[in-house]
Amino acid sequence: MELLLLLVVLTACAAAPQDLSGKMFIFPQLSSTARVRLITSTQRFGALTVCHRSFTDFKRDHALFSLATPSSSNDFLIFWDEAKKQMTAFVKNEFVIYKGWDYNSNMWHSICTTWDSESGLVQLWFDGQPAMKKYISSGSNISDSPIIILGQEQDTHGGGFDSKQCFIGMMSDVHMWDHTLSPCEIQKYVDGLNFTPGNVLSWSALEFQITARVLIEDKPKTCD
Repeated sequence: MELLLLLVVLTACAAAPQDLSGKMFIFPQLSSTARVRLITSTQRFGALTVCHRSFTDFKRDHALFSLATPSSSNDFLIFWDEAKKQMTAFVKNEFVIYKGWDYNSNMWHSICTTWDSESGLVQLWFDGQPAMKKYISSGSNISDSPIIILGQEQDTHGGGFDSKQCFIGMMSDVHMWDHTLSPCEIQKYVDGLNFTPGNVLSWSALEFQITARVLIEDKPKTCD
């Protein structure tokens, strides 16, 4: 397995977008610093969809995707609550709860979340299965210098990290769109079929900064 990045101890400088197709980020240990900041020029969201795949054996609370602005540390956050066995979606500091998922250890899971400011509805898709749409927040956009982080949960804009909420495991295929995807497009993503890459964040053209111990390796493939 090719090892592209052994270890970054200090914050890496932003680089040109990289094609991470077939690759994954590895968050190998408990940390209050290890993280990946995802860079985008988009500063305003009236709607969005975020999809990613993750793999962990971590039996504790952890953040899966964290977007913060100066006015709201939880402008868009996907968070697993281990004690309550529930996935929580935050938008503009409001939240809804999804229960009943088989969030099993040591296997890849695909998670997509949509939100639209006009209707205020959020919907979570877990391994291709849609949850019910729930009202969360409407009437205003996400805007004002968003910072997007993988591996940590932001309690302040770009900081306030707590090792008790960090992600330990592997993450891949992160995409973000500035609109809500159709069910068919989400299913294509889940199945790994030809889908339209994210126009805000695209795994095949990702600009990012790594801080502390985060690695990039080839994603395991099925042997012939």
